[in-house]
Amino acid sequence: MAFRCPACQGPRSLQIVSSLELPPDSRSDEITLQLIECSRCDFIGVAVYEESRRGALDEDSFDHVGYPVAPALWNRLWEMIERCPDPRNPRCTCPTHRLLGAQNALGRWKGVDGVSYRQAFALELGA
Repeated sequence: MAFRCPACQGPRSLQIVSSLELPPDSRSDEITLQLIECSRCDFIGVAVYEESRRGALDEDSFDHVGYPVAPALWNRLWEMIERCPDPRNPRCTCPTHRLLGAQNALGRWKGVDGVSYRQAFALELGA
């Protein structure tokens, strides 16, 4: 699946290159942390896919949002995900899952330290 890059506007140039399935929280049934990069420019970032199947039986809601990040953070996350023995398993108990899947006292996912959530952009499928 390819998305439009927020930096160069390249259609279908923004790719998910690594991902980690995280445990559900008090709001979302699925949470996936994704590393994204553009094949046309030097843009890198983090994306978060959250899906909830709560509520009416025929209603699913999801958010797929990206955030630009510094290369040092992107590289650190890449290394952490690579060290996980089972990145597609949200119930994995490895150090990467424990750290990146941390939740607050209300059972809500804490996010990733170092990500500026004010710089969010929607992931748009490339045309």
